Parts: sequence; C-alpha cells; structure tokens
Amino acid sequence: MYGTPHIVSDVMTHTVAAVGRRAPFKEIVRLMHDWQVSALPVIEGEGRVVGVVSEADLLPKEALRDDPDSGRLRPRPPAALAKADALTAGDLMSSPAVTVRANATLAEAAHAMARARVKRLPVVDATGLLTGIVSRADLLKVFLRDDEDIAEEVRREIASYLFPPPSSVVHVDVHDGVVTLTGRVRDTALVPVAARLVRAVEGVVDVTFDLADDGGTR
Repeated sequence: MYGTPHIVSDVMTHTVAAVGRRAPFKEIVRLMHDWQVSALPVIEGEGRVVGVVSEADLLPKEALRDDPDSGRLRPRPPAALAKADALTAGDLMSSPAVTVRANATLAEAAHAMARARVKRLPVVDATGLLTGIVSRADLLKVFLRDDEDIAEEVRREIASYLFPPPSSVVHVDVHDGVVTLTGRVRDTALVPVAARLVRAVEGVVDVTFDLADDGGTR
C-alpha cells in the first residue's frame, strides 16, 4: 500500500549471533569474525538482552599493549583500564543496551542509532527478548526502492491531493531517487508543503520543482 512506511521487521536480520555474560574474550572475537559483525548482543535467561559488546569494547586490551616498561605507560581513563582488564562479555559490554522494537519505523531506528552513536540495534519484543538485529546498512535498503515506485506514491499520495486536476497539471519524474515536479499549479503557496511531504517519502534522495502559477483565481 502506498504511503505505508517500512518498519524494522521489514529489513532486520532475524538470525542473530549473541553471547552470554560469561562468554570469554576470545570467543567473542571469534564469533565477530565468523559472523562478520562489529557487535554482539549479550543475553541472559531465555534471551533477554542485557547489553551489547562491540569492537570498541574489545580494543582497549590491544590499545594498552604498550611498552613493556609499565612506568612508561601513558595515563588512561579508568573506563579504558577496566575494559582492558575485562575477560568476559559481562564485564566488556555496554549496558543497558539500546534496543528497538520490530514495529518501529526505519526513521525511529535511525534516530535511535544516531543518538546512541551505534551501528546496529538489537531488536526485542515486548518482554525484552531478542528477535533480531538491524544495522545501518539495513536502514539504507530503503534507498534501493525503484524510481517508478517512488513516482507512483508521490503522484497518488501527494500531487493528486495538493494539486488536483484540472486546475493544476503536475508531472512527477524520479531519477536515482531525486524527485522532480514540473507543470502549472493553482496555488504555489503549497509548493513548500509538497517539498516536505515528498522528502518524507521513503527512498527519496532529494526533490526539485519547476512549478509555475497558472494565474487562476484562488
């Protein structure tokens, strides 16, 4: 259906690699390598997400592999020192985990990632149990949407309502996600409104207008 935004369940990965609190350092590294991921949810019980361990959590151990002469070690933040000494996922993880629900919109998931400065989010159900994972790359899949599919949504859901014929004649073209509206409209004051609505359509990269006032009575 046109106008229906995609949600996290449309793009997330359902099969997820995860570790328990007691997972040792090397097992975490091996699992990240085998699954080609940069972070793993940490779960307990039946699968409740309690944290996330990422490459950033693991790197302090290597970063502190400094000159053997401990007297020459540079001062380090206590948090980095704690990470460097940590041996299990429970000690390494960032907690509480930033998670998202499967019915969240892609925009909501993107905002959550941006606020937390993370590259992926565990997807949980109402009880906090792990059901999948969504990454930045998953959220960008919306930009693979077909140009004609975007054009059809803009025509049906925006242009036909803001600029209805016969008083307005608007043509919608899309190329590489860039929407172009051309023609003549009865009320050019609605063009900024159309711009906001078109930019909100999933898959739209940008929007341009070449709309002239038809000079009719408003």
